[in-house]
Amino acid sequence: MILPSIDENFLLRAPLSRRLYHEVAATLPIIDFHSHLDAGALAADRSYRDLSELWVEPDQYKHRAMRLHGVPERAITGNASPYDKFSQWAATVPHTLGNPLFDWTALELRRTFGVTEMLSPETQALVWERANDRLRQPSHSARALLASAQVELVCTSDRWLDDLSAHRELAQSAFETRVLPSLRADDALAIDEPGFLPWVKALGESTGTEVTDLDGFLHALDLRFDAFAALGCMLSDHGIDRFDYRPSTKAAAAAALRRALARQVLSLEEISDFRAWLLVHLGVSYARRGWVMQLHLGAQRRTSSRLRKLAGGAGGYAAIGYGADVPALCRFLDELEQAEALPKTILYTLNPSDYPALAALTGSFAEDGVATKVQCGPAWWFNDQALGIRAHLDAVSHIGMLSTFVGMTTDSRSLLSMVRHEYFRRLLCDYLGEKARAGAFPDDFSFLAGYVRRLAYDNARTWLPLPAPVSSSTS
Repeated sequence: MILPSIDENFLLRAPLSRRLYHEVAATLPIIDFHSHLDAGALAADRSYRDLSELWVEPDQYKHRAMRLHGVPERAITGNASPYDKFSQWAATVPHTLGNPLFDWTALELRRTFGVTEMLSPETQALVWERANDRLRQPSHSARALLASAQVELVCTSDRWLDDLSAHRELAQSAFETRVLPSLRADDALAIDEPGFLPWVKALGESTGTEVTDLDGFLHALDLRFDAFAALGCMLSDHGIDRFDYRPSTKAAAAAALRRALARQVLSLEEISDFRAWLLVHLGVSYARRGWVMQLHLGAQRRTSSRLRKLAGGAGGYAAIGYGADVPALCRFLDELEQAEALPKTILYTLNPSDYPALAALTGSFAEDGVATKVQCGPAWWFNDQALGIRAHLDAVSHIGMLSTFVGMTTDSRSLLSMVRHEYFRRLLCDYLGEKARAGAFPDDFSFLAGYVRRLAYDNARTWLPLPAPVSSSTS
């Protein structure tokens, strides 16, 4: 079945929307400031064995849909053959109608492999053969896939102790797409997790530091900060599913860490003391280094213990959790602001009911000369679909300031997911065009084109502390 809906005017209802997309949005390069791409694959300019290895096996979004369709775990994350996993995904796709996966799948196949047919059991052999033939060509290596998608810059998500040598290779290479690390800092806060003490030991060994107290711990973290900064890192990230911050002191944090290092059981209060103080300390560090702090809120990651054992900690089985604790967020941000150390901050939420509250919060913390210092981050994860993106744009527009919104990210492990920027840009242009047609926005191409440029590219380029584009630095 050919998909006539995925044509040049896909998602673009108004004539003005179509003009905004084709003349403005489609011409802009991509800045993807939060992804989970594999820097090692890009450093090696990896060629992929087949479509399953590139597209199905690393994608938890697909895995979730396959489970919903009743596919056995063996054919999702288990030991089934690559073709069997691809075949199960092909059988699932026709049943994803209404889910963004239906649209993303069509866009990814069309843009990357020239496939216009809907993936299904009837077309899977054709798609498999055509895609694998392309993947054997240099035009479809890891780097080439990003270059063909007009990706100017992408930030990966890297933990404190991750090997950054791939980033070093990329920085020294001729690859025009900039690939920068961003620091996923959760491990330092996980004092209540069983793996914390082995992690602290590894931190000390990797930095040549004896971590026996809080000062030693902070020194070791500073050394890792320096390693990230040397490779261009300018963003941090925390996944804090339930943000229940309350102020703490360095003395309380030091006492909690001392007891943890002595293998003593910590109380909930001691855990909270350590996490709260260290989170503020890290926020101060980000501000002093000029980094952006990202907080991902509202996920319910602990659901099925069975799937956690089978598929790992990020296996596509999470759910939407609590709404944001706005008073706790205010206490945290205010403490940083009072210390004159509030970094630029992006607040993501998995609970869409939070959009109005977070959009309002963006006006509560400001700095002279800085546009929207605290951002209501883009529609994320389950909300990265037409309804969620429009709801987010409405909240930011009605309660915050749409013109200063920092823009979209993929939050993906798949190189083909850059089409999610196209998906967002089409919805953005449709949103503006429909508002103009309804008389809510000016029916003025030049005026609205400025919004498209800002939200699709310019704001990410100027609001984030990113290096200048290669073309600008070499011209």
